Amino acid sequence: MDSPRPSVRVVCVDPGQRILLLRWRDPATGNRIWEPPGGGIEAGEEPIAAARRELREEAGLTQVPIGERFVVVPRELRWNGVDFAGEEAFFLCLLTSPPEVRPAGLEQHEVEQFQEHRWVPWHALDALPDPVEPPQLLQVLMELAPDGPWAAGTA
Repeated sequence: MDSPRPSVRVVCVDPGQRILLLRWRDPATGNRIWEPPGGGIEAGEEPIAAARRELREEAGLTQVPIGERFVVVPRELRWNGVDFAGEEAFFLCLLTSPPEVRPAGLEQHEVEQFQEHRWVPWHALDALPDPVEPPQLLQVLMELAPDGPWAAGTA
C-alpha cells in the first residue's frame, strides 16, 4: 500500500449532537463513502492548522472552535484505484449553533467527487446508505469527548 502524506479530520458536532459528514464518490469505482471533513497536511503545516484549513475548504466553516487535542487513527482505504495506509489525526469541533455548510475551496477533482453533506445524529451513523470512514468514528468521538451522551453506555 502507498503511504499518503499525513492527514487530518475534524469531527464537528452541532448542538443537536449531530456529526457533519461529507459523502464522496470514488472516481475509479463509483463507490461512495461518508467521512468527516479533512485532508492532507501540507509540508511544514501544523496538524491543527491543516484541520482549520481543511474545514474551511471542505465545509466553508471558519472561526469555529477546534480543540488542540486529537486522536490518531490507523486507516486503510482504497481510493481512486490507489491503496492508502497510514495514520490520521482526528480533532473535535463542538459548535454552539448549527452553521451553514458551504464548501469553499474544493479543487476541480474534489468538486467532481463531492456528493453531499449531512448532519447525522451520532446514534444513526450505521443507518447511512454508504459506509462511514473510519468505521470506528463513534469510538473516536468517545475518546475526544468522553462526557458526551455517546459515552453514557447508550451507544
